[in-house]
Amino acid sequence: MNYKLTTPCDACPFLKGNGFPWSRLLAFSRGEFACHKACNLVEEAGQDVYRAKEGTKTPHCAGALIFLEKRNKPHQMMRICERIGMYDHTKLNMDAPVVGKPADCRRIEEPS
Repeated sequence: MNYKLTTPCDACPFLKGNGFPWSRLLAFSRGEFACHKACNLVEEAGQDVYRAKEGTKTPHCAGALIFLEKRNKPHQMMRICERIGMYDHTKLNMDAPVVGKPADCRRIEEPS
């Protein structure tokens, strides 16, 4: 997995208003989490699951990185990759509309 993305994609579950519950975002961010645009959607046990494409250097989700940095809780691989020069938290777009607290998880309704 690489840590080169700095801004979340438009499909990122960590964007404010996407409606993902706080508990689910916490679960997603416990370890490495690939960007949705770099994954294939497959069905496993009756549920849709994103799986990293085989044989690629999959980018880590920028939204998850920003989420973790906002909470000052980088996961172990983020810390390791930063020490060896593969990740630089200062390059993240911290102004991106990424969830930072449970209240940010409410779904934003589109005007009719």
